[in-house]
Amino acid sequence: MKVETLTGDALAAALDDVARLRIEVFRAWPYLYDGSVEYERGYLQAYRESAGAIVVGAFDGDTLVGAATGTPMEDHAGDFAAAFAPTGLDLETIFYCAESVLLPEYRGRGLGHAFFDAREDHARRLGRSHAAFCSVQRPEDHPLRPEGYVPLNGFWRKRGYAPLPGVVASFRWKDIDEAAETDHHLQFWLREL
Repeated sequence: MKVETLTGDALAAALDDVARLRIEVFRAWPYLYDGSVEYERGYLQAYRESAGAIVVGAFDGDTLVGAATGTPMEDHAGDFAAAFAPTGLDLETIFYCAESVLLPEYRGRGLGHAFFDAREDHARRLGRSHAAFCSVQRPEDHPLRPEGYVPLNGFWRKRGYAPLPGVVASFRWKDIDEAAETDHHLQFWLREL
């Protein structure tokens, strides 16, 4: 296993593999995302266009088995940035730690920490004072919630993140058990770097 930080051309070259991982990993709880390569290519275009973007790749040999992405907050989806308007925080001080996707058989090896460490270090190099991410909110009684599911809240808190009260974005995607796209609420978490 190796973890590499990708920017520029190396980042662009990895995005199709990141799309594949997003589709596979986010299909599971709690995202339940029924993704398509076409949508992913459009979504990931923001990383090609952002000079401050990063992909942290976990490789088993030459195969990308996990990835974490991030951009300066102002370079990402306007819906996410708009959620911060009531906070008074300057978006140009925040680095957005977007997705972390890792195939299940590679979990529990410290790669989640490596993903956050690399993105937070990158954010500091960009002069950012805060890092943020968001997590999808699902009801406790959702019919597809796996028995014994434990959210990652404890992991995130140990890394210094806390939920920002009232800072929630809405994003649309098609769930695996739905016929059409629906709105999903995503809670933002923040830490000072």
